[in-house]
Amino acid sequence: MYFEQFYLGCLAHASYMLGSAGEAVVVDPQRDVDIYVKAAEANGLTIKHIVETHLHADFVSGHKELASRTGATIYIGAQAGAKFGHVDVHDGSEIRCGKLRITVRETPGHTAESICLIVTDEEKSTKPWAVLTGDTLFLGDVGRPDLSKQFTPQQLAGMLYESLHQKLMTLADDVLVYPAHGAGSLCGRNMRAERSSTIGTEKLTNYALQISSKQEFIEQLTTNLPARPDYFLQDGEINREGASPLSDLPELPALSANEVKTLLDQGALALDVRSGEDFALAHVPGSVHIALSGQFASWAGTVLGLASAPVLVADTPEQVAEAQLRLARVGIESARGYLAGGIQAWKHAGFALESLTQIGVQALQQKLGRDRLQVLDVRREPEWQSGHISDALWWPLDKFKAGLPEIEKNSLVAVHCKSGYRSMIACSILQRAGFKNVMNVSGGFDAWQQAELPFVSETGVIV
Repeated sequence: MYFEQFYLGCLAHASYMLGSAGEAVVVDPQRDVDIYVKAAEANGLTIKHIVETHLHADFVSGHKELASRTGATIYIGAQAGAKFGHVDVHDGSEIRCGKLRITVRETPGHTAESICLIVTDEEKSTKPWAVLTGDTLFLGDVGRPDLSKQFTPQQLAGMLYESLHQKLMTLADDVLVYPAHGAGSLCGRNMRAERSSTIGTEKLTNYALQISSKQEFIEQLTTNLPARPDYFLQDGEINREGASPLSDLPELPALSANEVKTLLDQGALALDVRSGEDFALAHVPGSVHIALSGQFASWAGTVLGLASAPVLVADTPEQVAEAQLRLARVGIESARGYLAGGIQAWKHAGFALESLTQIGVQALQQKLGRDRLQVLDVRREPEWQSGHISDALWWPLDKFKAGLPEIEKNSLVAVHCKSGYRSMIACSILQRAGFKNVMNVSGGFDAWQQAELPFVSETGVIV
């Protein structure tokens, strides 16, 4: 048996290819499908089957293009209402791939059409080897239950409880678990960073599987859900139709500094994809910063939305091409172009530049309680609950598109996240909104803890 996990850190997304006897099946493909075609060729495999565990909401899938290029059949849960050529699968449906038997279990809860795939390598054993759980079961977490127009979160959470207890926890403890997402994905709350687990490990360590009462499970799963990005429902519909091939994307035009300035004056948005350090030193006024180094695509979709038509600011043509691809992975296809010559061209044209102050954690600690400083924590709720700086204001970056924190625009604001990536995004959005005294906390809360500075948690003060 051939088995490979393809992990795309930008989206915290895992897709899979399994092969046997010259045939292959791809599960939950990302939009740019060359990696599967090349892997199949390198391993002497022909892609015959493509399976979607559900209609993904956080990225645009490449199932339609991959099927067109390989002639493979697409399989998806019968409740999806898919509008592309496909085969509906139900509880107990089987897909044969060489010596592999892939058995479908319908596991509604994250979405109504969600399925899990039980993999048995019959060349070695008649017992299941692994289960590909899609967004039903993650490592340390389960899928969020609020991605349906048809069902309430409470209804989906009830379905998810039944799916977990009746369809997955009945598997043997040594069955491997391979989910579709890892740490950082907005499809759950607080996933672990590992890439695989076992049913037995999840029974022992996953908080959601420790909840014995269905009613308590529903309450916990639907209370204080993280903000759902607007683009999630849009991506779900794109995937229901099947996305166009990436080759259809037009080449981005190179724009002069004067052309960019005109567009910005007309209300266009500049998206700066350079490093945080470079952005802090100098950037186009009003630009939003999302560095390519992190979960760029997810945050672009979350804070900008699919209707944004940004002008890209980058250091190199390679960065521009990478940014265009990664934006397309979440469905942002309408970028207007890029600033030719980058920030130096803007500077040479004589246009104004902005900068962003950065502050270390020791300097921040000395300023606390002075200068009317407001600390703003933009991490997610589980991070905040595990520990935060005393008197900090909590406003997760996920909520910025819906509304900004209620802080006076002339206040001195020190923004932090875990490491500095998200706080840089937040600072740029605050600057764009007219906040004049924004500082980014270098190293974030990780640096604060490493310096052994005091913080508080749900249980009191910790040093």
